[in-house]
Amino acid sequence: MRAARLIKMVLLLQSRPSMTAAELARELEVSERTVTRDAQALSEAGVPVYADRGRAGGYRLVGGYRTRLTGLARGEAEALFLSGVPGALREMGLEDAASAARLKVSAALLPSLRDASQTAAQRFHLDAPGWFREPVTPELLPAVADAVWDDRRVTARYLRGAGEHRREVVRELEPYGLVLKAGVWYLCARVPGHETFRVYRVDRFTAVEPVGPVDPARPARFERDREFELPAFWEERAEQFARSILRTQVVVRLSPEGVRVLPHSVEASAAAAAREALAEAAGERGGDGDGWVTVTLPVESEEVAHTQLTALGPEVEVLAPASLRERFAAQAVRLARLYERGAPDAGTGPGPVPRP
Repeated sequence: MRAARLIKMVLLLQSRPSMTAAELARELEVSERTVTRDAQALSEAGVPVYADRGRAGGYRLVGGYRTRLTGLARGEAEALFLSGVPGALREMGLEDAASAARLKVSAALLPSLRDASQTAAQRFHLDAPGWFREPVTPELLPAVADAVWDDRRVTARYLRGAGEHRREVVRELEPYGLVLKAGVWYLCARVPGHETFRVYRVDRFTAVEPVGPVDPARPARFERDREFELPAFWEERAEQFARSILRTQVVVRLSPEGVRVLPHSVEASAAAAAREALAEAAGERGGDGDGWVTVTLPVESEEVAHTQLTALGPEVEVLAPASLRERFAAQAVRLARLYERGAPDAGTGPGPVPRP
């Protein structure tokens, strides 16, 4: 365990000019005291790890030291070939580069590991787009990806709003990262001079042009904020978005079957709120006595709630708001009238359902 940690520490220091004890501790998931002991052990073993003192100090490798620890275990080699997303790389225009890199890695592997790419591809495949949707690659995605890789400012035309309120705006952006979510590409970027990062759908860009080195006050490339972490930013923004759209609440009664299928009908955050409410109801009241429980669901709107809860059929009863309950009642009346008569051209279909 410690040997693997020491190897990882050397590789981390080899890939960066220097790292603080806190940064190494975070990457290695150990304490700073352990980092100090590991650095001393590496030094005693002949690895030239040097500790810079002071507030801006840290650890670094001296004299351009490069480790010769190039061997990969089979699991590591197979994981390496799983790290890419073939479809996404193709859409960004990076398929040829990724293919060349895989060939070079394969050539460097031991003969016993040369089949790692094949064994990984036979066992795992990532299909990013959602069901029942034809994936469409945004025309300007390669240009946006180039700007992201090159830390290059761009002048972008972007469609904002929807319907009659949609309009085109022009923004100068510093493109920090791309995210593929359920088959849709998003750009995380910020406007020069602002600290706030924003999210843009790539398929709404109508033009993307790199900023040329014409005005010294507007350099072509931007200095990347080293504190920015794309996965953490996206996770936080996704949670904020999910909370922001759930602006309405509805009160419903759910049968045991309704409780089971609810997560398949509503947003994940609404389902999570329902689970908490169900756990509380089970602990305090134990339901209605017939297995039904009453919960409050956060939803985007009454219109969306009607569409989502209709999928539960008779396993849900809307209690509030009154307008949504009336809507379901009217729908139930229409359904009852529709099914009172036999199916058209059914011949021997069932007869009318007697009225109560």
